[in-house]
Amino acid sequence: MRLETAGQRLKDYVLSADDGTLMRHAFHALLAAAAVFVVIDWHEISSDSPNSPASDPLTPGALPMLPPALTQGKPQNAPGEITADPEVLMRPIRFELRADGVLLAQGTIEPGAAARFDAEIRARGEYVKTVALDSPGGSIGDAIAISTVIRERKIATSVASGALCVSSCPIVMAGGVVRTADKDAVIGVHQVFNATREKLSPDLAMSEAQRTTADITRHLDDMGIKPDLWIHAMETPPDRLYYLSPDEMKEFALVAPAVGVVSRKTK
Repeated sequence: MRLETAGQRLKDYVLSADDGTLMRHAFHALLAAAAVFVVIDWHEISSDSPNSPASDPLTPGALPMLPPALTQGKPQNAPGEITADPEVLMRPIRFELRADGVLLAQGTIEPGAAARFDAEIRARGEYVKTVALDSPGGSIGDAIAISTVIRERKIATSVASGALCVSSCPIVMAGGVVRTADKDAVIGVHQVFNATREKLSPDLAMSEAQRTTADITRHLDDMGIKPDLWIHAMETPPDRLYYLSPDEMKEFALVAPAVGVVSRKTK
């Protein structure tokens, strides 16, 4: 009897909901389902990476998720050549204020990077107009927090020719009120995983995957990014990258001349 009642309620809801609502629910369900399958990748990659230092097991993707070989020269299928020293990219992210209000953010987004970025902006915020990104990604929580600060301060983001912005870095880029990428900028996405030697229980791993998916989806939606961007991420194994073409960056609104969407956190 209860099953029949629940089924009838679901049927009534589907029939009464508008197409936009159904599409959003279907999209979130797709991401949640994909996140569950990614749990297996988290464990396999964590076990097979002898050089991965320990990190907070409750922070999916807390360490760079890009093999060092892919940060040199021109990776296969990448739109351009990466010019930064790979050793520099694998170090904790550094912030350097340059001419014309450009703050270069270069290196790995390690746990705690958001607090350092916030301190940098508080100290020099009035001078910073654009954050130029060159990063292999890293901690998703810190990437979201940095992106939020960028939006709240109404700062632009950019990726220069030869610069790298992959893994969680596009989440940071999404915060810019103006977002630009040079023709040979290398921007890519892939699945998240827990880069730690400590194995999570299946229940905890699944919970973390779903929570992380929800956090990323909500933030990108707040920033005005089209959902197709993260669908490509969830379809791409964590040891590979889906490189975005200039047309896709515009189509997904990752590149935007001016952003009118305000984060829910700042409303």
